[in-house]
Amino acid sequence: MDFKTGGRKVIERLVEAYGFTTRQALCDHLGVSKSTLATRYMRDLFPAEWVIQCTIETGVSAQWLTTGEGPRFNDARNDVIAIPRQKLIDGKLYDSNYYMFDKAFLPDGLKDPVVILDSDITYIADRQFDEVVDGKWLVEIEGRTSIRDLTRIPVGKVRVSGAGAEFDCGLGDIGVSALIKTQIENLT
Repeated sequence: MDFKTGGRKVIERLVEAYGFTTRQALCDHLGVSKSTLATRYMRDLFPAEWVIQCTIETGVSAQWLTTGEGPRFNDARNDVIAIPRQKLIDGKLYDSNYYMFDKAFLPDGLKDPVVILDSDITYIADRQFDEVVDGKWLVEIEGRTSIRDLTRIPVGKVRVSGAGAEFDCGLGDIGVSALIKTQIENLT
């Protein structure tokens, strides 16, 4: 694309993107004089700064504004979610920014997701749950946090296994923080 020309069509798409019916309305919105816009329109000069402003203000695709090709809106931003990431180091959880995921990759029904990094394993977990069921969980045992397998056993107890140990205890004796929904393991 030649960014020295093409301004006429771009200005027409800017008017359309903002929902205006006249170039005068575009001038008023951008805070430029009618003669400035007319000069760019008549000389077919590419209005890069106006394209950037419009993209930021409206969410309209820069590709569509500049070329007229492709979708007007990039709806991919609606398909991506930022999930808080935490690192599990020596039995403690530390906040560690966010991971961006395509929603199609994630398990259905996540209500309060979190990503937990534990060495070479990445877990996607849900911190909101109705009850403790059999499965892999983020738990706290005597002040140390870890990922363990929990199995419900009669009369309010659970069997805790993992990390080379297995024991039974009351459900209230441990802190249960999140249900592991997905496990991703680095193989190299």
